[in-house]
Amino acid sequence: MTLPAFRTWAHSDRFPEMGRIDYLDGEIHVDRTPGDLQTHGTPKTALSAELFVLVAKPQRGYVFVDRTRVTSAAAELSAEPDIVVVLFSSLDAGRVRQVPAARRAPGRFVELEGAPDLVVEIVSDASEHKDLERLPAQYARAGVPELWLLDARGSEIRFDLLTLVDGKYQRVPPDAKGWAASTLLGCHCRITRQPAPHSGWLYALQRRRRR
Repeated sequence: MTLPAFRTWAHSDRFPEMGRIDYLDGEIHVDRTPGDLQTHGTPKTALSAELFVLVAKPQRGYVFVDRTRVTSAAAELSAEPDIVVVLFSSLDAGRVRQVPAARRAPGRFVELEGAPDLVVEIVSDASEHKDLERLPAQYARAGVPELWLLDARGSEIRFDLLTLVDGKYQRVPPDAKGWAASTLLGCHCRITRQPAPHSGWLYALQRRRRR
């Protein structure tokens, strides 16, 4: 299947309503595995809430969660990241655009085309190879400036903050306490968690001004 054919399918009534289906350079990846509540659902909610406060509330841009399709013809990519951030300045400059829905009222959109400012992927058992190996290369080709990879499955959180340099991602080295500089947020940030009742976790995106 080609990318144009996949996009036509994704916009049709025949496209499955359940599960995540991505198109990666000529291959279709389907994941219908339920997300783990404490290592996927809870951190995704925490991060999206914090990013909403930092980006959407001050009217810098949009924060999208789930079922937000990002497509790049240059990268042969069509995926639904866990979290997507698009600044209004990027929409104004045409680096990313909202694709209108067919046969719907004005202001209705079904897809983002181009390079969002930030993509967040939270690693799960079923998507480990795709999240850590395949998707970063695809997002780099698409020109996404900042990529966050979070793996909360182990005893310690793995948080990789990647920035695009000369077409490839470079990991921003954190300091001894886990702080890494985010160009998007204009500060240092880290992700922490603490035990919660009923065998759960409470996650937080912490930030600190650059010195």
